[in-house]
Amino acid sequence: MDESNSTAAREIAKAASALAQQQTGRVPKSVTAVLSEDTLVITLREALSPAEKALAQSPAGAAEVQEYHRQLFSNSSDSLQQEIHRITGVEVREAATEVASTTGTAVQVFTTGTIVQVFMLARCIPADSWSGDGPVGSITESEDQPG
Repeated sequence: MDESNSTAAREIAKAASALAQQQTGRVPKSVTAVLSEDTLVITLREALSPAEKALAQSPAGAAEVQEYHRQLFSNSSDSLQQEIHRITGVEVREAATEVASTTGTAVQVFTTGTIVQVFMLARCIPADSWSGDGPVGSITESEDQPG
């Protein structure tokens, strides 16, 4: 990545994508990092395997997939929190993750394979230090692959 063109949002999206690949062996189709005052939301789209998506079709299976990803997040979010701190200069105060299974309503697991991670930062980050394009930064699978 060309450091002269990097933004905090894009760097965080890349860090989240790399962690997802390290944890599961899968690269999400896209990753978006959105900042609103002191809340950072990272969305990993199509991050679940086909088997996880199939399992998530039933309520019991969805609960299993959600618990599995909660445990993954719980066991490895420290490294992502450290990256967020390194990139932004702001510590993460709290972190949570949800895996969702349907679109439209707030449920536990999305069949689309979308994972949402929320980080509460210790303070707000000035918008101009976040991204030249506003509060959103994202990468897609093709951008994250070696050229």
